[in-house]
Amino acid sequence: MTAAKLEQYRERIRTELDRVVEFWLKYSHDKQYGGFFTCIAEDGKIYDELKYVWLQGRQVWMYCRLYRTMERFRRPEILDAAKLGGAFLQKFARAPTPGGTEKCAFCLTRDGRAVKVQRTIFSECFYVMAMDELARVTGDKDMQADAVKMMDQLVHWVRVDPSGLGRPQLPGDSPVNSMAVPMMLLCLVDQLIEGRSEMMEKYSEVGDWCVKQILQHVQRDGAAILENVTPDGKELPGCQGRQQNPGHALEAGWFLLQYAKQKGDAQLQKEAIEKFIEVPFHAGWDKEHGGLFYFLDADGYCPTQLEWSMKLWWPHCEALIAYLMAYSQTNEPLLLSRFSQVYDYTFSHFPDPEHGEWFGYLSQQGNVVLDFKGGPFKGFFHVPRCLYICEKLLDGLLEKQDS
Repeated sequence: MTAAKLEQYRERIRTELDRVVEFWLKYSHDKQYGGFFTCIAEDGKIYDELKYVWLQGRQVWMYCRLYRTMERFRRPEILDAAKLGGAFLQKFARAPTPGGTEKCAFCLTRDGRAVKVQRTIFSECFYVMAMDELARVTGDKDMQADAVKMMDQLVHWVRVDPSGLGRPQLPGDSPVNSMAVPMMLLCLVDQLIEGRSEMMEKYSEVGDWCVKQILQHVQRDGAAILENVTPDGKELPGCQGRQQNPGHALEAGWFLLQYAKQKGDAQLQKEAIEKFIEVPFHAGWDKEHGGLFYFLDADGYCPTQLEWSMKLWWPHCEALIAYLMAYSQTNEPLLLSRFSQVYDYTFSHFPDPEHGEWFGYLSQQGNVVLDFKGGPFKGFFHVPRCLYICEKLLDGLLEKQDS
């Protein structure tokens, strides 16, 4: 593929990133209480004032990453919004639970009162991402220490004693290795160790453990990536054991690619591409209508998730990153061809040319089903993270061609 085509991709991606950033700058900031509105209609109107901690943390992280690493986003209004979002999180995100454990809430009122706490680790994960990235921008050592303290609590819950999550182990509920957990911890290791040798030493073993846990999800002689397996890497019975989530596997793929590059591990790079990128893509691509299915059953049964056949924004974002990163590491033309396939579907279906930002939820046929731009799970994260990473990768590819 010619440099002209890569340049064309970069130009569209760069323009789209600018439009997405402007949408959230314009509509999402709560100037009265701090933090961000995330339930945002197609045209930017706020339809619900609840604040979801996952999305608050993700938006702080995304603003700070853009501010720190891209010259055109080094703007005072972006930094100010990130600081206010970080302050809102530090003040309100923690919610004491009946067991005495201090967790992060899942959902807050507009003014910061806890509404709901989940018995999972993910609110805490996005708190760590936000605080660490904001600390990198501001130089606030206490904030960085806060991120590390929360990370250590997460590692304790996952690897030592999960009782602090508040989820009782019921007799019929077998322990599960859910791919989301080691994936998120690996993401946090990558966040915390960047440019810090002492953190690299502290979390090196955790990173290696996460990779081993993720690789356990390669099942059926390498023919499937299963979302849930037993703690010792065996297939679980029933629907839970057969569940496939192509977008999630693709996201794991590029997490593994990043780790393989950092470690200089050629075998891990090969496994990431062959198993976590190519296998789920071929399983998940809708050959009739295009786009990636949300859920699949490894035995071909109809998945029990009602939305299984829908085309969601975030799996396509993960596929774009995965294939472009794989191509940038290998120069294998087939991988760039796959990127082009996903790109053509994504950019012809998700972006809203009228109001900006992307629709998130399409029917199997590719029609918009839910027309809001932000909701309880869709915020300022997957779209801008994808566009940001792809722009950076294309910068690198084009520089190589020029040299």
